[in-house]
Amino acid sequence: MKHRQMPASLEQWPLFQDLNEQEIEQVKQIAISRFFAKKSVIFCEGDEKEAVFFIREGLVKTLKTDENGHEQIVSFLKAGDMFPHTGFFNQNPYPATAEAVADTRLSAIPIHSFEQLMLSTPSIAIKMMRVMGEKIVELQEKLQVLSGQDVKHRVLSFLLKIAEQHGEREGGKITINLPMTHQEFANSVGTTRETINRLLNQLAKERLLAADRSRIVIFDLEALKQQMTLK
Repeated sequence: MKHRQMPASLEQWPLFQDLNEQEIEQVKQIAISRFFAKKSVIFCEGDEKEAVFFIREGLVKTLKTDENGHEQIVSFLKAGDMFPHTGFFNQNPYPATAEAVADTRLSAIPIHSFEQLMLSTPSIAIKMMRVMGEKIVELQEKLQVLSGQDVKHRVLSFLLKIAEQHGEREGGKITINLPMTHQEFANSVGTTRETINRLLNQLAKERLLAADRSRIVIFDLEALKQQMTLK
């Protein structure tokens, strides 16, 4: 839940965890503070990649648009996350559009400046590539698990994920203050809005949660987890 301490400075981000004090200071010298108001676009899919961003405060969603103009949400990102996940070691354009869901403060590290830093201090690149390699393995394992799940289990997995990342515990309840429509929810798990409506209504009837456009309240987290084991 949201009780954990979020990174206050660059050295607390996992990507920089192996850098020494001098290397961290060099990275800080090229970092730029940025502010994006709620609903503003940080960058668009296909734009030339100019920087990698680290969320200090706020909430960001990334989304892709298919050839028919349909949006698919790739992820919701919170304080402590970096994006795009392709990071510094990829010359391709931004792979998705990033939009601030709430007022958001970021640290931006320009790609060109970082490349110059790596040329002058190769140890930074080596250490960061090791961390990113571990992250790739972790993401592959998660993808393998999700690909074998039916729609209900994908929905439950997503609910448990956002409860962990964005939930605030209030007594026995967990409140997720995440302004997300049912269509956005459906896009996040690769299903239809009608299916999401049906599954959320079913969970509401079982008194496991309540949901509206601005938040989800989970009444019994353990019971929700047990739903994952039911066929």
